[in-house]
Amino acid sequence: MPASSPSSSGLSAIRALFAKENRFVGRIAIIAAIGGFLFGYDTGIISVANVYAAKSLHFGTLGESWTVGALLLGAISGAALAGWTADAFSRKWTKFVGGCIYAVAALGSAFAPTLITLCTARYVLGFAVGTASFVAPMYISEQAPKSLRGGLTTFNQVMITLGILVAYIAGFALKGFTTNWRWMLGFGAVPGIALAIGMVVVPHTPRWLVQKGREDQARGVLRRTHSPETVDNELDEIKDVAQSQHAARLRRLWSPRIRPLLIVRISLAVFQQILGINTVIYFGTTIVGFMGYKVGASVGVTVYLGIINWAFAVIAVVLMDKVGRRPLLLVGTAGQVLGLLSLGFFFMQGSAFQHANPGWGVASVMFYLAAFEISLGPVFWLMISEIFPLRIRGKAMAVATMFNWTFNFFISYFFLEMTKGIGRDGTFWMYAVFGVGALAFFFVRVPETKNRSLEEIEAEIRGEDSGEERAAA
Repeated sequence: MPASSPSSSGLSAIRALFAKENRFVGRIAIIAAIGGFLFGYDTGIISVANVYAAKSLHFGTLGESWTVGALLLGAISGAALAGWTADAFSRKWTKFVGGCIYAVAALGSAFAPTLITLCTARYVLGFAVGTASFVAPMYISEQAPKSLRGGLTTFNQVMITLGILVAYIAGFALKGFTTNWRWMLGFGAVPGIALAIGMVVVPHTPRWLVQKGREDQARGVLRRTHSPETVDNELDEIKDVAQSQHAARLRRLWSPRIRPLLIVRISLAVFQQILGINTVIYFGTTIVGFMGYKVGASVGVTVYLGIINWAFAVIAVVLMDKVGRRPLLLVGTAGQVLGLLSLGFFFMQGSAFQHANPGWGVASVMFYLAAFEISLGPVFWLMISEIFPLRIRGKAMAVATMFNWTFNFFISYFFLEMTKGIGRDGTFWMYAVFGVGALAFFFVRVPETKNRSLEEIEAEIRGEDSGEERAAA
């Protein structure tokens, strides 16, 4: 079965966190989701800070690309390393160390005297961000009861977008300060410290405790996070999964049975990035500047972009189990394509038209962000957790996350150079072409996972009949 009970994920799951019987798991989820918040904060703040840092440290577009790219290279390494540390040292202590690294590296970025030291600090910061993107949803899903897991996965996405919004607000509030970019980056230490402190007081996940032979402690955690009548069954299931995962090897991801699932998962990871979402987030202030806004006004406009981004992430929580994953994925991706085509047309008209109609460009970006947040934003992370057997889910998620960060790096690092080489309009039209390819792939290969068993999902992706699959099993 999928990781969450289909009838009670989404908005109802988040509401359930505030019920008396779920307060403990609610506190755990909120603390763990700080990892998503710091991920979002750093994603958003560099969009504003880069504009001022470039003037302060005297670097151009190549330097801007490296301040973004350095973090992404670190995130690739962090995501890869987190897959091992989460098993070896626990999800809890991996997140604790990630919070500490984030706090120290954020302060290092704030005090950086040169572009090289800034990029070095941001590379280290990337370790923490990559760790957060991988371990935060894993920790939450392993702590939450089945009835809450789906909604809490989406809740982590809401926290990411909240971090982006707070970053944009902080950038706007600090725009008039001397050395404002240093304050913007330095404030990132606050959620890092909060995450580190929070992880000290929360328990290990039951699955990790079982893997380490600490069954009594696992039972104790389950008694605080699950209803009494489900503890024994949940523990037995965790033990069964842990035994099957022990035999899983990385090469099994390319076995004939798993390969089609892996292709779908990696494709979701890649398409999420090559439609250009993080160029809009990382370079949002710069893109708005392209439209004719001055720096101060550009920073203000990004706040509105952050509000749209966060609001539609919340809307996605409401729609996820009412509408389904696949319809949202298809409609949202089509919406992204329309937004990108509109942006391409806007930039094709020339500076006179752009300066006279800047609202067109801003509205196009808002539409694009709204479409992303009801589709590839939350659906990607939720769907990939629903299309893999539990025994290889951790390894598969690590592979998909690395692909996600790798393509994030390439798309973001070369964005400014592409706007010079093929033009601003050509860049967004290229993303739109990728979007058409994504839409075709999703229509043909990505199934609906709502209210469906894992067996049915696997059979559809492999193009088999579920009855035949059961017989083959």
